[in-house]
Amino acid sequence: MTLRTQHEKPVYVRLRETIADAIMAGKYADGDPLPSVRALAAEQQANPLTVAKAYQGFQDEGLVVVKRGVGMFVAEGARARLSDSERNRFLKEEWPEIRARMRRLGIDAEDLLERERA
Repeated sequence: MTLRTQHEKPVYVRLRETIADAIMAGKYADGDPLPSVRALAAEQQANPLTVAKAYQGFQDEGLVVVKRGVGMFVAEGARARLSDSERNRFLKEEWPEIRARMRRLGIDAEDLLERERA
């Protein structure tokens, strides 16, 4: 995992995105253990309190479960929930901008699909 280079976002938000991306990509499946706060902090060169804040957000949303004395684990169904949330965010926030840019540039969606098929 590496932090995205969008420095305008707070570090804990970038950490959340990094963790979510890893879960959606299958690096961590439902039920898998996540790196400890200290291990992830060292890997990402972040403050352990910032990592704890990112994990706490996932725990509050039910995407991560804590097993006392054992560690943190990806909750059952977390990958599907994250994917649904990301898909909805894309369709609501990103797609309208992409579609508008395509119109400005005269790019036809069918042409793009044909290029993908070729």
